[in-house]
Amino acid sequence: MVLDYIILALYALSMVAIAYFTRRRSRSVDDFLHAGKKGINGWMSAFAYGTTYFSAVVFVGYAGKFGSSFGLASVWIGIANAVIGSLFAWLVLARRTKNMTTRLSSKTMPDFFEKRYESKNLKLVSAVIIFVFLIPYSASVYSGLSSLFEFVFGIEGWIVMIALALLTAVYLFFGGYFATALSDFIQGIIMLIGVVVMVILFLNNDNVNWDLSDLTSDVNKNWFTFESTNGGFFGSTMTLLSLIFLTSFGVWALPQTVHKYYAIRDRKAITQGTVVSTAFAMVIGFGAYFVGALSGLFPAELLAGVKGDNIIPVLLKEVIPVGLIGVIAVLILSASMSTLSSVSLASASVVSVDIYKGRINKGASDKRVNIIMKSLCVVFIVISVVLAILNEEFGFSAIAYMMGISWGTLAGCFIGPFVLGVVWKRVTKSAVWTSVISCLVLTISLIFILGYNHPSCNGTLGSAFVNGINCSPMIGSICMIFSVIVTVVVSLFTKKPSEEALYEAFDKPIENEV
Repeated sequence: MVLDYIILALYALSMVAIAYFTRRRSRSVDDFLHAGKKGINGWMSAFAYGTTYFSAVVFVGYAGKFGSSFGLASVWIGIANAVIGSLFAWLVLARRTKNMTTRLSSKTMPDFFEKRYESKNLKLVSAVIIFVFLIPYSASVYSGLSSLFEFVFGIEGWIVMIALALLTAVYLFFGGYFATALSDFIQGIIMLIGVVVMVILFLNNDNVNWDLSDLTSDVNKNWFTFESTNGGFFGSTMTLLSLIFLTSFGVWALPQTVHKYYAIRDRKAITQGTVVSTAFAMVIGFGAYFVGALSGLFPAELLAGVKGDNIIPVLLKEVIPVGLIGVIAVLILSASMSTLSSVSLASASVVSVDIYKGRINKGASDKRVNIIMKSLCVVFIVISVVLAILNEEFGFSAIAYMMGISWGTLAGCFIGPFVLGVVWKRVTKSAVWTSVISCLVLTISLIFILGYNHPSCNGTLGSAFVNGINCSPMIGSICMIFSVIVTVVVSLFTKKPSEEALYEAFDKPIENEV
Protein backbone atom coordinates (compact mmCIF):
# COMPACT_ATOMS: atom_id res chain seq x y z
CA MET A 1 0.00 0.00 0.00
CA VAL A 2 2.95 2.33 0.57
CA LEU A 3 3.77 2.25 -3.15
CA ASP A 4 0.14 3.10 -3.97
CA TYR A 5 0.26 6.16 -1.73
CA ILE A 6 3.57 7.24 -3.28
CA ILE A 7 2.00 7.08 -6.76
CA LEU A 8 -0.93 9.21 -5.59
CA ALA A 9 1.42 11.73 -3.96
CA LEU A 10 3.52 12.02 -7.14
CA TYR A 11 0.38 12.63 -9.16
CA ALA A 12 -0.78 15.38 -6.79
CA LEU A 13 2.65 17.05 -6.88
CA SER A 14 2.67 16.98 -10.69
CA MET A 15 -0.69 18.80 -10.80
CA VAL A 16 0.63 21.48 -8.41
CA ALA A 17 3.75 21.81 -10.59
CA ILE A 18 1.59 22.38 -13.67
CA ALA A 19 -0.27 25.15 -11.83
CA TYR A 20 3.02 26.80 -10.91
CA PHE A 21 4.61 26.67 -14.37
CA THR A 22 1.46 27.87 -16.19
CA ARG A 23 0.54 30.66 -13.78
CA ARG A 24 1.67 33.34 -16.26
CA ARG A 25 -0.73 32.02 -18.91
CA SER A 26 -3.93 33.17 -17.16
CA ARG A 27 -3.50 36.91 -16.70
CA SER A 28 -6.46 37.96 -18.87
CA VAL A 29 -9.97 36.63 -19.40
CA ASP A 30 -9.04 35.33 -22.85
CA ASP A 31 -5.91 33.67 -21.44
CA PHE A 32 -7.86 32.05 -18.62
CA LEU A 33 -10.72 30.84 -20.84
CA HIS A 34 -9.04 30.08 -24.18
CA ALA A 35 -5.30 29.91 -23.47
CA GLY A 36 -4.65 33.18 -25.33
CA LYS A 37 -4.82 34.12 -29.00
CA LYS A 38 -2.74 31.22 -30.30
CA GLY A 39 -5.12 28.63 -28.93
CA ILE A 40 -4.45 24.95 -28.27
CA ASN A 41 -3.06 22.39 -30.72
CA GLY A 42 -5.00 19.37 -31.93
CA TRP A 43 -3.55 16.74 -29.60
CA MET A 44 -4.08 18.81 -26.47
CA SER A 45 -7.58 19.82 -27.59
CA ALA A 46 -8.50 16.19 -28.28
CA PHE A 47 -7.23 15.00 -24.91
CA ALA A 48 -8.98 17.93 -23.19
CA TYR A 49 -12.23 16.93 -24.91
CA GLY A 50 -11.82 13.24 -24.10
CA THR A 51 -10.85 13.67 -20.48
CA THR A 52 -13.75 16.07 -19.98
CA TYR A 53 -16.07 13.53 -21.59
CA PHE A 54 -15.04 10.57 -19.40
CA SER A 55 -14.79 10.85 -15.62
CA ALA A 56 -15.29 8.80 -12.46
CA VAL A 57 -19.00 8.81 -13.32
CA VAL A 58 -18.23 6.58 -16.33
CA PHE A 59 -15.71 4.28 -14.63
CA VAL A 60 -17.44 3.96 -11.26
CA GLY A 61 -21.07 4.85 -11.93
CA TYR A 62 -22.02 3.93 -15.49
CA ALA A 63 -19.60 1.04 -16.12
CA GLY A 64 -20.44 -0.69 -12.86
CA LYS A 65 -24.15 -0.04 -12.76
CA PHE A 66 -25.04 -0.64 -16.39
CA GLY A 67 -22.24 -3.08 -17.20
CA SER A 68 -23.52 -5.39 -14.47
CA SER A 69 -27.13 -4.93 -15.61
CA PHE A 70 -26.77 -5.22 -19.39
CA GLY A 71 -23.54 -7.22 -19.70
CA LEU A 72 -21.64 -6.94 -22.96
CA ALA A 73 -24.46 -4.98 -24.57
CA SER A 74 -23.38 -2.01 -22.40
CA VAL A 75 -20.17 -1.82 -24.47
CA TRP A 76 -22.27 -0.25 -27.24
CA ILE A 77 -22.49 2.85 -25.04
CA GLY A 78 -18.72 3.28 -25.25
CA ILE A 79 -18.63 2.55 -28.99
CA ALA A 80 -21.41 5.07 -29.65
CA ASN A 81 -19.62 7.64 -27.49
CA ALA A 82 -16.56 7.33 -29.75
CA VAL A 83 -18.41 7.38 -33.08
CA ILE A 84 -21.25 9.81 -32.35
CA GLY A 85 -20.00 11.74 -29.34
CA SER A 86 -16.48 12.26 -30.69
CA LEU A 87 -16.08 11.58 -34.44
CA PHE A 88 -19.42 12.97 -35.69
CA ALA A 89 -19.45 15.77 -33.11
CA TRP A 90 -16.04 17.04 -34.24
CA LEU A 91 -16.89 16.69 -37.94
CA VAL A 92 -20.12 18.66 -37.59
CA LEU A 93 -19.29 21.20 -34.90
CA ALA A 94 -15.56 21.90 -34.51
CA ARG A 95 -14.87 24.03 -37.58
CA ARG A 96 -18.28 25.71 -37.60
CA THR A 97 -18.15 26.55 -33.89
CA LYS A 98 -14.61 27.91 -34.09
CA ASN A 99 -15.41 30.17 -37.05
CA MET A 100 -18.75 31.41 -35.74
CA THR A 101 -17.54 32.16 -32.22
CA THR A 102 -14.57 34.01 -33.72
CA ARG A 103 -16.87 36.11 -35.92
CA LEU A 104 -19.14 36.90 -32.99
CA SER A 105 -16.28 37.33 -30.49
CA SER A 106 -18.18 35.11 -28.06
CA LYS A 107 -16.33 33.64 -25.10
CA THR A 108 -19.04 31.36 -23.66
CA MET A 109 -22.18 29.55 -24.78
CA PRO A 110 -24.54 32.19 -23.30
CA ASP A 111 -22.43 34.88 -25.01
CA PHE A 112 -22.89 32.95 -28.26
CA PHE A 113 -26.68 32.85 -27.75
CA GLU A 114 -26.85 36.60 -27.14
CA LYS A 115 -24.92 37.52 -30.29
CA ARG A 116 -26.30 34.81 -32.55
CA TYR A 117 -29.95 35.50 -31.63
CA GLU A 118 -29.73 39.16 -30.53
CA SER A 119 -31.11 38.60 -27.04
CA LYS A 120 -29.49 39.75 -23.79
CA ASN A 121 -32.19 38.04 -21.73
CA LEU A 122 -31.42 34.72 -23.41
CA LYS A 123 -27.81 35.16 -22.35
CA LEU A 124 -28.85 35.68 -18.72
CA VAL A 125 -31.28 32.76 -18.57
CA SER A 126 -28.91 30.30 -20.26
CA ALA A 127 -26.08 31.36 -17.92
CA VAL A 128 -28.21 30.62 -14.85
CA ILE A 129 -29.31 27.24 -16.25
CA ILE A 130 -25.71 26.24 -16.97
CA PHE A 131 -24.46 27.20 -13.53
CA VAL A 132 -27.31 25.46 -11.68
CA PHE A 133 -27.35 22.21 -13.65
CA LEU A 134 -23.61 21.68 -13.83
CA ILE A 135 -23.51 21.46 -10.04
CA PRO A 136 -25.11 17.96 -9.77
CA TYR A 137 -22.76 16.71 -12.49
CA SER A 138 -19.74 18.00 -10.60
CA ALA A 139 -21.12 16.54 -7.37
CA SER A 140 -21.57 13.15 -9.05
CA VAL A 141 -17.88 13.13 -9.99
CA TYR A 142 -16.87 13.80 -6.37
CA SER A 143 -19.23 11.04 -5.20
CA GLY A 144 -17.73 8.58 -7.67
CA LEU A 145 -14.20 9.25 -6.45
CA SER A 146 -15.15 9.08 -2.78
CA SER A 147 -16.76 5.70 -3.42
CA LEU A 148 -13.58 4.40 -5.03
CA PHE A 149 -11.18 5.60 -2.33
CA GLU A 150 -13.48 4.52 0.49
CA PHE A 151 -13.68 0.92 -0.73
CA VAL A 152 -10.11 0.53 -2.01
CA PHE A 153 -8.08 2.61 0.46
CA GLY A 154 -10.45 2.79 3.42
CA ILE A 155 -10.36 6.60 3.41
CA GLU A 156 -13.60 8.35 4.38
CA GLY A 157 -15.39 9.87 1.38
CA TRP A 158 -15.55 13.46 2.66
CA ILE A 159 -11.77 13.55 3.15
CA VAL A 160 -11.22 12.45 -0.44
CA MET A 161 -13.67 15.03 -1.76
CA ILE A 162 -12.05 17.91 0.11
CA ALA A 163 -8.52 16.87 -0.92
CA LEU A 164 -9.56 16.57 -4.56
CA ALA A 165 -11.35 19.92 -4.43
CA LEU A 166 -8.26 21.66 -3.06
CA LEU A 167 -6.04 20.11 -5.74
CA THR A 168 -8.43 21.02 -8.56
CA ALA A 169 -8.89 24.57 -7.26
CA VAL A 170 -5.12 25.16 -7.09
CA TYR A 171 -4.19 24.29 -10.65
CA LEU A 172 -7.39 25.77 -12.14
CA PHE A 173 -7.12 29.05 -10.20
CA PHE A 174 -3.50 29.67 -11.13
CA GLY A 175 -3.28 28.13 -14.61
CA GLY A 176 -6.72 28.49 -16.21
CA TYR A 177 -7.53 26.66 -19.43
CA PHE A 178 -3.90 26.24 -20.50
CA ALA A 179 -3.11 24.45 -17.24
CA THR A 180 -6.26 22.40 -17.67
CA ALA A 181 -5.37 21.44 -21.25
CA LEU A 182 -1.77 20.57 -20.31
CA SER A 183 -2.86 18.49 -17.33
CA ASP A 184 -5.58 16.88 -19.48
CA PHE A 185 -2.90 15.75 -21.93
CA ILE A 186 -0.89 14.14 -19.15
CA GLN A 187 -4.01 12.73 -17.51
CA GLY A 188 -5.21 11.39 -20.85
CA ILE A 189 -2.02 9.38 -21.29
CA ILE A 190 -2.45 8.03 -17.76
CA MET A 191 -6.06 7.08 -18.57
CA LEU A 192 -5.08 5.21 -21.75
CA ILE A 193 -2.39 3.22 -19.95
CA GLY A 194 -4.57 2.65 -16.90
CA VAL A 195 -7.62 1.37 -18.75
CA VAL A 196 -5.51 -1.11 -20.77
CA VAL A 197 -3.89 -2.36 -17.55
CA MET A 198 -7.29 -2.65 -15.89
CA VAL A 199 -8.75 -4.72 -18.76
CA ILE A 200 -5.74 -7.06 -18.79
CA LEU A 201 -5.86 -7.58 -15.02
CA PHE A 202 -9.60 -8.29 -15.08
CA LEU A 203 -9.23 -10.78 -17.92
CA ASN A 204 -6.41 -12.57 -16.10
CA ASN A 205 -8.30 -12.84 -12.84
CA ASP A 206 -9.17 -16.41 -11.75
CA ASN A 207 -12.84 -15.48 -11.41
CA VAL A 208 -13.09 -14.42 -15.03
CA ASN A 209 -11.23 -17.23 -16.83
CA TRP A 210 -11.41 -15.60 -20.23
CA ASP A 211 -13.90 -17.66 -22.24
CA LEU A 212 -16.03 -16.20 -25.02
CA SER A 213 -18.83 -18.65 -24.29
CA ASP A 214 -19.15 -17.27 -20.76
CA LEU A 215 -19.50 -13.75 -22.07
CA THR A 216 -22.21 -14.64 -24.56
CA SER A 217 -24.34 -16.84 -22.31
CA ASP A 218 -27.85 -15.89 -21.24
CA VAL A 219 -26.66 -15.27 -17.69
CA ASN A 220 -24.08 -12.64 -18.57
CA LYS A 221 -25.86 -11.30 -21.66
CA ASN A 222 -24.36 -11.15 -25.12
CA TRP A 223 -23.45 -8.22 -27.34
CA PHE A 224 -27.00 -7.84 -28.68
CA THR A 225 -29.20 -8.68 -25.68
CA PHE A 226 -30.43 -5.29 -24.51
CA GLU A 227 -32.65 -6.53 -21.68
CA SER A 228 -31.39 -5.78 -18.17
CA THR A 229 -31.18 -8.37 -15.41
CA ASN A 230 -33.40 -5.96 -13.44
CA GLY A 231 -36.29 -6.55 -15.83
CA GLY A 232 -39.34 -4.34 -16.27
CA PHE A 233 -39.78 -1.20 -18.31
CA PHE A 234 -37.06 0.72 -16.44
CA GLY A 235 -34.50 -2.01 -17.13
CA SER A 236 -35.49 -2.59 -20.73
CA THR A 237 -34.01 -2.03 -24.16
CA MET A 238 -35.41 1.49 -24.00
CA THR A 239 -33.21 2.26 -21.01
CA LEU A 240 -30.03 1.14 -22.76
CA LEU A 241 -30.93 3.01 -25.95
CA SER A 242 -31.61 6.11 -23.85
CA LEU A 243 -28.17 5.81 -22.26
CA ILE A 244 -26.53 5.51 -25.67
CA PHE A 245 -28.46 8.50 -26.99
CA LEU A 246 -27.92 10.72 -23.93
CA THR A 247 -24.20 10.10 -23.52
CA SER A 248 -23.44 10.24 -27.27
CA PHE A 249 -25.49 13.25 -28.36
CA GLY A 250 -25.54 15.11 -25.05
CA VAL A 251 -21.91 16.25 -25.44
CA TRP A 252 -22.88 18.09 -28.63
CA ALA A 253 -24.49 20.81 -26.51
CA LEU A 254 -22.68 20.79 -23.17
CA PRO A 255 -20.80 24.05 -22.47
CA GLN A 256 -17.73 22.27 -21.04
CA THR A 257 -17.20 20.14 -24.17
CA VAL A 258 -18.23 22.75 -26.76
CA HIS A 259 -15.68 25.10 -25.16
CA LYS A 260 -12.87 22.94 -26.58
CA TYR A 261 -13.80 24.03 -30.11
CA TYR A 262 -13.55 27.73 -29.14
CA ALA A 263 -9.91 27.42 -28.17
CA ILE A 264 -8.56 25.13 -30.91
CA ARG A 265 -5.75 26.61 -32.99
CA ASP A 266 -6.37 26.02 -36.72
CA ARG A 267 -7.69 23.67 -39.42
CA LYS A 268 -4.79 21.24 -38.97
CA ALA A 269 -5.47 21.10 -35.25
CA ILE A 270 -9.15 20.32 -35.91
CA THR A 271 -8.20 17.41 -38.18
CA GLN A 272 -5.81 16.08 -35.55
CA GLY A 273 -8.38 16.60 -32.82
CA THR A 274 -11.06 14.70 -34.73
CA VAL A 275 -8.88 11.61 -35.18
CA VAL A 276 -7.25 11.62 -31.75
CA SER A 277 -10.43 12.31 -29.77
CA THR A 278 -12.23 9.46 -31.56
CA ALA A 279 -9.41 6.98 -30.91
CA PHE A 280 -9.18 8.13 -27.28
CA ALA A 281 -12.92 7.73 -26.74
CA MET A 282 -12.95 4.28 -28.34
CA VAL A 283 -10.22 2.96 -26.03
CA ILE A 284 -11.59 4.55 -22.85
CA GLY A 285 -15.30 3.98 -23.57
CA PHE A 286 -14.91 0.39 -24.72
CA GLY A 287 -12.50 -0.46 -21.90
CA ALA A 288 -14.64 1.02 -19.13
CA TYR A 289 -17.89 -0.72 -20.13
CA PHE A 290 -16.11 -3.97 -21.00
CA VAL A 291 -14.72 -4.12 -17.46
CA GLY A 292 -18.20 -3.38 -16.13
CA ALA A 293 -19.61 -6.24 -18.20
CA LEU A 294 -17.00 -8.64 -16.80
CA SER A 295 -18.48 -8.11 -13.32
CA GLY A 296 -21.15 -10.66 -14.28
CA LEU A 297 -18.49 -13.40 -14.25
CA PHE A 298 -17.53 -12.89 -10.61
CA PRO A 299 -19.12 -14.98 -7.83
CA ALA A 300 -22.52 -13.67 -6.80
CA GLU A 301 -21.57 -13.75 -3.11
CA LEU A 302 -18.69 -11.32 -3.73
CA LEU A 303 -21.12 -8.65 -4.94
CA ALA A 304 -24.06 -9.58 -2.73
CA GLY A 305 -25.74 -6.43 -1.48
CA VAL A 306 -23.33 -4.17 -3.39
CA LYS A 307 -25.00 -1.24 -5.13
CA GLY A 308 -24.29 -0.61 -8.81
CA ASP A 309 -22.18 2.47 -8.05
CA ASN A 310 -19.90 0.40 -5.80
CA ILE A 311 -19.38 -2.65 -8.02
CA ILE A 312 -16.20 -1.40 -9.71
CA PRO A 313 -14.53 -0.23 -6.44
CA VAL A 314 -15.24 -3.62 -4.83
CA LEU A 315 -13.87 -5.52 -7.84
CA LEU A 316 -10.79 -3.31 -8.08
CA LYS A 317 -9.84 -4.29 -4.56
CA GLU A 318 -10.34 -7.92 -5.52
CA VAL A 319 -8.57 -7.85 -8.89
CA ILE A 320 -5.77 -5.25 -8.74
CA PRO A 321 -2.58 -6.32 -6.93
CA VAL A 322 -0.87 -4.09 -4.38
CA GLY A 323 1.37 -1.64 -6.19
CA LEU A 324 -0.99 -1.27 -9.13
CA ILE A 325 -3.98 -0.02 -7.16
CA GLY A 326 -2.30 3.38 -7.13
CA VAL A 327 -2.05 3.33 -10.94
CA ILE A 328 -5.76 2.53 -11.35
CA ALA A 329 -6.68 5.11 -8.72
CA VAL A 330 -4.70 7.73 -10.63
CA LEU A 331 -6.51 6.62 -13.82
CA ILE A 332 -9.91 7.43 -12.30
CA LEU A 333 -8.52 10.47 -10.48
CA SER A 334 -7.18 11.82 -13.78
CA ALA A 335 -10.49 11.31 -15.55
CA SER A 336 -12.31 13.09 -12.75
CA MET A 337 -10.00 16.06 -12.21
CA SER A 338 -10.04 16.98 -15.89
CA THR A 339 -13.83 16.86 -15.91
CA LEU A 340 -14.10 18.86 -12.69
CA SER A 341 -11.78 21.59 -13.94
CA SER A 342 -13.69 21.90 -17.23
CA VAL A 343 -17.07 21.97 -15.53
CA SER A 344 -15.87 24.52 -12.95
CA LEU A 345 -14.39 26.72 -15.68
CA ALA A 346 -17.59 26.57 -17.74
CA SER A 347 -19.76 27.48 -14.75
CA ALA A 348 -17.53 30.27 -13.44
CA SER A 349 -17.19 31.84 -16.88
CA VAL A 350 -20.93 32.14 -17.47
CA VAL A 351 -21.41 33.95 -14.16
CA SER A 352 -18.41 36.27 -14.43
CA VAL A 353 -18.55 37.03 -18.16
CA ASP A 354 -22.25 36.68 -18.95
CA ILE A 355 -23.94 37.80 -15.73
CA TYR A 356 -21.45 40.05 -13.92
CA LYS A 357 -19.89 41.86 -16.88
CA GLY A 358 -22.87 41.32 -19.17
CA ARG A 359 -25.59 42.58 -16.80
CA ILE A 360 -24.29 43.88 -13.48
CA ASN A 361 -21.11 45.83 -14.27
CA LYS A 362 -20.64 46.31 -18.00
CA GLY A 363 -17.64 48.57 -17.45
CA ALA A 364 -15.70 46.03 -15.37
CA SER A 365 -12.04 45.77 -16.33
CA ASP A 366 -10.60 42.60 -17.79
CA LYS A 367 -8.45 42.16 -14.69
CA ARG A 368 -11.44 42.41 -12.37
CA VAL A 369 -13.51 39.93 -14.39
CA ASN A 370 -10.56 37.53 -14.43
CA ILE A 371 -10.22 37.67 -10.64
CA ILE A 372 -13.97 37.12 -10.20
CA MET A 373 -13.89 34.18 -12.60
CA LYS A 374 -11.03 32.54 -10.72
CA SER A 375 -12.82 33.08 -7.42
CA LEU A 376 -16.06 31.65 -8.80
CA CYS A 377 -14.21 28.52 -9.88
CA VAL A 378 -13.39 27.99 -6.22
CA VAL A 379 -16.97 28.80 -5.14
CA PHE A 380 -18.39 26.31 -7.66
CA ILE A 381 -16.02 23.60 -6.41
CA VAL A 382 -17.06 24.26 -2.79
CA ILE A 383 -20.79 24.06 -3.64
CA SER A 384 -20.25 20.82 -5.56
CA VAL A 385 -18.34 19.22 -2.70
CA VAL A 386 -21.01 20.20 -0.17
CA LEU A 387 -23.73 18.71 -2.38
CA ALA A 388 -21.69 15.53 -2.88
CA ILE A 389 -21.13 15.15 0.88
CA LEU A 390 -24.87 15.65 1.50
CA ASN A 391 -25.59 13.08 -1.19
CA GLU A 392 -23.34 10.58 0.61
CA GLU A 393 -24.95 11.43 3.96
CA PHE A 394 -28.58 11.10 2.87
CA GLY A 395 -28.23 8.74 -0.09
CA PHE A 396 -30.23 11.12 -2.27
CA SER A 397 -29.54 9.57 -5.67
CA ALA A 398 -27.15 7.31 -7.55
CA ILE A 399 -23.99 8.75 -9.10
CA ALA A 400 -24.98 7.85 -12.65
CA TYR A 401 -28.38 9.48 -12.35
CA MET A 402 -27.04 12.73 -10.88
CA MET A 403 -24.88 12.99 -13.97
CA GLY A 404 -27.84 12.05 -16.18
CA ILE A 405 -30.13 14.80 -14.91
CA SER A 406 -27.38 17.37 -15.48
CA TRP A 407 -26.53 16.25 -19.01
CA GLY A 408 -30.17 15.69 -19.92
CA THR A 409 -31.37 19.11 -18.81
CA LEU A 410 -28.51 21.09 -20.37
CA ALA A 411 -28.50 19.16 -23.64
CA GLY A 412 -32.29 19.22 -23.75
CA CYS A 413 -32.38 23.00 -23.45
CA PHE A 414 -29.47 23.76 -25.78
CA ILE A 415 -29.00 21.04 -28.41
CA GLY A 416 -31.54 22.57 -30.78
CA PRO A 417 -30.48 26.21 -30.28
CA PHE A 418 -26.74 25.50 -30.40
CA VAL A 419 -26.25 22.65 -32.88
CA LEU A 420 -28.86 23.84 -35.35
CA GLY A 421 -27.72 27.41 -34.69
CA VAL A 422 -24.25 26.79 -36.11
CA VAL A 423 -25.41 24.82 -39.17
CA TRP A 424 -28.75 26.44 -40.14
CA LYS A 425 -29.36 30.14 -40.74
CA ARG A 426 -33.14 29.85 -40.29
CA VAL A 427 -33.08 29.25 -36.49
CA THR A 428 -34.97 32.07 -34.78
CA LYS A 429 -34.90 33.70 -31.37
CA SER A 430 -38.47 32.55 -30.69
CA ALA A 431 -37.49 28.95 -31.41
CA VAL A 432 -34.57 29.17 -28.99
CA TRP A 433 -36.72 30.57 -26.21
CA THR A 434 -39.31 27.85 -26.86
CA SER A 435 -36.67 25.14 -26.62
CA VAL A 436 -35.09 26.46 -23.42
CA ILE A 437 -38.30 27.11 -21.48
CA SER A 438 -40.30 24.11 -22.69
CA CYS A 439 -37.45 21.68 -22.03
CA LEU A 440 -37.08 22.95 -18.47
CA VAL A 441 -40.80 22.43 -17.90
CA LEU A 442 -40.72 19.07 -19.66
CA THR A 443 -37.78 17.86 -17.56
CA ILE A 444 -39.48 18.72 -14.26
CA SER A 445 -42.79 17.25 -15.44
CA LEU A 446 -41.25 13.99 -16.58
CA ILE A 447 -39.32 13.59 -13.32
CA PHE A 448 -42.60 13.43 -11.38
CA ILE A 449 -44.63 11.60 -14.03
CA LEU A 450 -42.08 8.80 -14.40
CA GLY A 451 -41.24 8.96 -10.69
CA TYR A 452 -44.82 8.27 -9.61
CA ASN A 453 -45.02 5.40 -12.11
CA HIS A 454 -41.73 3.86 -11.01
CA PRO A 455 -42.19 0.39 -9.45
CA SER A 456 -40.49 1.42 -6.19
CA CYS A 457 -42.46 4.65 -5.67
CA ASN A 458 -44.41 4.69 -2.39
CA GLY A 459 -46.71 7.49 -3.52
CA THR A 460 -44.98 10.36 -1.73
CA LEU A 461 -43.64 13.50 -3.45
CA GLY A 462 -40.08 12.84 -2.26
CA SER A 463 -40.12 9.25 -3.47
CA ALA A 464 -41.47 10.32 -6.86
CA PHE A 465 -38.73 12.95 -7.17
CA VAL A 466 -35.89 10.54 -6.35
CA ASN A 467 -37.28 7.79 -8.58
CA GLY A 468 -37.88 10.31 -11.34
CA ILE A 469 -34.24 11.35 -11.27
CA ASN A 470 -33.39 7.65 -11.56
CA CYS A 471 -35.08 7.82 -14.97
CA SER A 472 -32.85 10.72 -16.06
CA PRO A 473 -31.32 9.02 -19.14
CA MET A 474 -34.78 8.53 -20.62
CA ILE A 475 -35.89 12.03 -19.60
CA GLY A 476 -32.78 13.60 -21.12
CA SER A 477 -33.22 11.72 -24.39
CA ILE A 478 -36.85 12.78 -24.70
CA CYS A 479 -35.97 16.42 -24.03
CA MET A 480 -33.12 16.41 -26.56
CA ILE A 481 -35.34 15.03 -29.31
CA PHE A 482 -38.06 17.51 -28.36
CA SER A 483 -35.56 20.40 -28.46
CA VAL A 484 -34.50 19.65 -32.03
CA ILE A 485 -38.08 19.19 -33.24
CA VAL A 486 -39.46 22.31 -31.55
CA THR A 487 -36.50 24.42 -32.73
CA VAL A 488 -37.11 23.41 -36.34
CA VAL A 489 -40.91 23.79 -36.24
CA VAL A 490 -40.99 27.15 -34.46
CA SER A 491 -38.19 28.52 -36.67
CA LEU A 492 -40.20 27.73 -39.79
CA PHE A 493 -43.22 29.65 -38.50
CA THR A 494 -41.56 32.70 -36.94
CA LYS A 495 -39.70 35.69 -38.30
CA LYS A 496 -36.22 34.77 -39.50
CA PRO A 497 -33.14 36.58 -38.11
CA SER A 498 -32.07 39.87 -39.68
CA GLU A 499 -29.68 39.82 -42.63
CA GLU A 500 -27.20 41.80 -40.55
CA ALA A 501 -27.22 39.20 -37.77
CA LEU A 502 -26.80 36.36 -40.25
CA TYR A 503 -23.90 38.14 -41.95
CA GLU A 504 -22.15 38.63 -38.61
CA ALA A 505 -22.56 34.96 -37.71
CA PHE A 506 -22.09 33.15 -41.03
CA ASP A 507 -20.48 35.33 -43.69
CA LYS A 508 -18.32 38.01 -42.06
CA PRO A 509 -14.68 37.59 -43.17
CA ILE A 510 -12.31 36.69 -40.35
CA GLU A 511 -8.58 36.27 -40.12
CA ASN A 512 -7.29 32.68 -40.19
CA GLU A 513 -10.68 31.09 -40.89
CA VAL A 514 -10.44 27.34 -40.28
